[in-house]
Amino acid sequence: MMRIMVKRAISLFVVIQLLIFISYFFSSAVFANIEVAFFSSFLIILGASYAYKRMVLAKVEAGEYVEDRDLLDKIEDPHELYDGKEINDAPPEELNLREIVKEEKAKVKVLNVKNMKYGVKGSLSLFRLIPYLFLILGFIALKNNNILDLWVYLPSLFIGILVASFVSKELFSN
Repeated sequence: MMRIMVKRAISLFVVIQLLIFISYFFSSAVFANIEVAFFSSFLIILGASYAYKRMVLAKVEAGEYVEDRDLLDKIEDPHELYDGKEINDAPPEELNLREIVKEEKAKVKVLNVKNMKYGVKGSLSLFRLIPYLFLILGFIALKNNNILDLWVYLPSLFIGILVASFVSKELFSN
């Protein structure tokens, strides 16, 4: 099954690359714009998806992710609004709002170093940084050689994002 998904992902990428190569016969400047934009956005999305998958798997292996709700409870109450706690039906005059606010503030998760570690680790991953470096350097190279055409470059970024989202879904959704 995994082999079929990889074949589909590679074939989609090859077909798009062949279509991009056809643009070389019209203009080398257009080809350069399309290829740099497409490939950089493709690598960014693919790298971000892979880094995210690795981060989630690391959290699962560390035991941080605990599934304690059954499927029926998730369907009936997806946002945990009715989690079995008693609802205070007292009149508004009898409620101590300061106590209620203190209780709710205590429930809010604070930002700590442990949680921040995973965010920094995911955003500073080489799988994300190298494609961004390629995007920046490619853009600068096109601009310095006076062949940057934003009317071609920007739609090519969008096409790269679309193709990479399909490819990453095929590769990393197991």
